[in-house]
Amino acid sequence: MKFRYLARIRCLSWIWLLSFGVFVTWENGVFPQETDNAAAQKVIDAKSEVVATDDPAKREEELKLMMLFADTFDQIKRNFVHELSDRELMEAAIGGMLSKLDRYSNYIPPKQLEQFKTSVEAEFAGVGIIVSTQNGALEVISPIIGTPAHRAGMLAGDRIVEIDGQNTNGFSVDDAVKLVKGQIGTTVTLKVIQIGEEEAKSFELIRETIRVPTVLGFSRREDQAWNFFCDAEQKIGYLRISAFGRNTAADLRSALETLQSQEFRALVLDLRGNPGGLLSSSIEISDLFISAGTIVSTTGRNAPERLWEAHEPGTFKNFPMTILINRFSASASEIVAACLQDHGRALVIGERSWGKGSVQNIIELEEGRSAIKLTTASYQRPSGKNIHRFKDSSDDDDWGVQPNDGLEISLSREDAAKVQEYRKQLDILTVPNEDTPQNQTGLIDPQLQRAIATILAKLADRESSESADPPNQEPAEEGETNTDDPASEK
Repeated sequence: MKFRYLARIRCLSWIWLLSFGVFVTWENGVFPQETDNAAAQKVIDAKSEVVATDDPAKREEELKLMMLFADTFDQIKRNFVHELSDRELMEAAIGGMLSKLDRYSNYIPPKQLEQFKTSVEAEFAGVGIIVSTQNGALEVISPIIGTPAHRAGMLAGDRIVEIDGQNTNGFSVDDAVKLVKGQIGTTVTLKVIQIGEEEAKSFELIRETIRVPTVLGFSRREDQAWNFFCDAEQKIGYLRISAFGRNTAADLRSALETLQSQEFRALVLDLRGNPGGLLSSSIEISDLFISAGTIVSTTGRNAPERLWEAHEPGTFKNFPMTILINRFSASASEIVAACLQDHGRALVIGERSWGKGSVQNIIELEEGRSAIKLTTASYQRPSGKNIHRFKDSSDDDDWGVQPNDGLEISLSREDAAKVQEYRKQLDILTVPNEDTPQNQTGLIDPQLQRAIATILAKLADRESSESADPPNQEPAEEGETNTDDPASEK
């Protein structure tokens, strides 16, 4: 009985501590320097404070449910046919609770937290290569410009046969990543067979902070920098955002300034396949293209309503713009597409988006060793239309971002795969040759082809309007009505 009593105390204490996101080192199943009764009373008193309510019956019911959990924990720990650790049971319980919420809330255990942070921050300590095992060997898909691997001369298609003396035969991508990543300033040696060579060559690389690029251009130039034009003759710019990280807005501004210096006339913003990212990043990017009005608003059960407005300084305007989306454009992608569509700043082309209109907060547990990703709010587009696709939503319901009238272009899985493969060939860093595809978008990418055609029509209309305007009269900006209502701008 005493063991069971202590197990209850320990389990309740786990629950209480996790609710505050802290971790205590246990000694013999009780709080250090306290008797069993004192520990039990501390847990009960603390729990009473946590669930303090004006309804004693509700408080009593909560405590009973916690005791039910403690009893279940105790029975499994003592009597299940295989031994399980306290952590295994607790993590399973946390996962079970979160699975009752929505598909976007989940537990991030210690062993996965670092990888999660890397995906959010788009930064890690390494040498700057993207690898794959798709062809049966550990192969470089592309080195990242400006990184140790790129400076050393590694190229797409290089086969990595050894990492610090370990043969990579049978390696998974995760196996390779664990060995290549490390502390900044340390060295890793890669033995590589490059395209056209038979003998392996060793690259001794010093690890440094690597920023994963999230703003991409249309194709690589001969100097391996980005070409930001999908139609160089007509000066139509092309920028693709792969995810919304901390540096994405700054990188996008830099790319737009490059286009400005090259006198671009219009822009295609490609958000296809973009799963989202940081809410703050989507707000900053939307603010780059509209000068006034609502960008997005959020509401939550335990959070005040928030609303973000655009600002005039730093706005890129006075050019036609289209946005490409598909069924895998989600979350932050939908915020940007919906904002610019509602303000008439851009025409949306492609397929209906995914339909994720919820916001998740990352709440650290165990002093930062683990975390939960919890849905705490939903967001609304400027027009007030719903974006979130609920479990019982049908295709006829209002969710996601729909392409503008006449601009929906759906691709079959086969055609979408062809477009993805074509884009991959344009993205990789390789030795330039005469077979490198250049501006063959009309043959490969029907959604981009429609975007270019739509922009050319807008440019023609603008030129026609300008030639018909009386002297000294400036034409209205694309998508802008001559009104004092700031929400109708662009």
